[in-house]
Amino acid sequence: MGKPAWVDTHSHLFVEEFDEDREQAVERAQEAGVAHLYLPNIDAASLPRLLRMAEDYPGYVSPMIGLHPTSVSKDYQEDLDFLYRSLCERNGAECNASFRYMGIGEIGIDLYWDDSLKKEQMDAFRQQLRWAKEFDLPVAIHNRKAFAETFEVVSQEMDGKLRGIFHCFEGTAEEAAKILALPDFYFGIGGVVTYKKSNLPALLREIIPLERIVLETDCPYLAPVPMRGKRNESSFLLYTAQKVAETYGIPLPLLAETTASNARKLQRKQESLQHRNFPAQPEY
Repeated sequence: MGKPAWVDTHSHLFVEEFDEDREQAVERAQEAGVAHLYLPNIDAASLPRLLRMAEDYPGYVSPMIGLHPTSVSKDYQEDLDFLYRSLCERNGAECNASFRYMGIGEIGIDLYWDDSLKKEQMDAFRQQLRWAKEFDLPVAIHNRKAFAETFEVVSQEMDGKLRGIFHCFEGTAEEAAKILALPDFYFGIGGVVTYKKSNLPALLREIIPLERIVLETDCPYLAPVPMRGKRNESSFLLYTAQKVAETYGIPLPLLAETTASNARKLQRKQESLQHRNFPAQPEY
């Protein structure tokens, strides 16, 4: 059996922390066996960086588009309108862009630092979930200190078309059970699983089946042990993979094959969207 081929489903290699060594970081990821990267966007200002990396590494990276919940401001609708226009331009039926966005993210609700814009965050999240259904794309969901609000919106929008990843999952057994009840949703497992006080290993052993996880780094954040405290990068995915394989009691190649397959399942296509003309941001 050959070298395992990993998929990092959540990498921010396009951000400024990698400006000095992005090319080398990509080479290190490839040497570590990371065969593909998904790049979730952050906000309107980060989009040019994301687009440049997608152009520089065609076929190796898959760009996503979205407004991160901590980037939601009082003027969030202007940001959403800007991002939606880019989504239409690159994923519309008549577009001639060199690539298409492969997901909606990073989106969600974050009430850890400030809950004063909870209503705006929930509305922005709902709009972007509807983009995902309109364009038949998976979502990468960020949730911090807001599982109840996040799950409420997702549940309300479930109609058989919504699918995606609960990014950086580190919730409770009860929360895991609620996600498992949703069809076509996966748990994003990152460096946190390697932390001494993490409850993730127990949840993986007792509740979350291998068929419902994908691997991620969230680089440059949340570096796994033994790199904790350093800038995270996609090549560090292997440390997370080793811990997850040990937890499930399976060989690394099986983990790589299964998690890569899970990521591919999120990228299903629907012919019904091929001949549509997309308008400006719709009314919700």
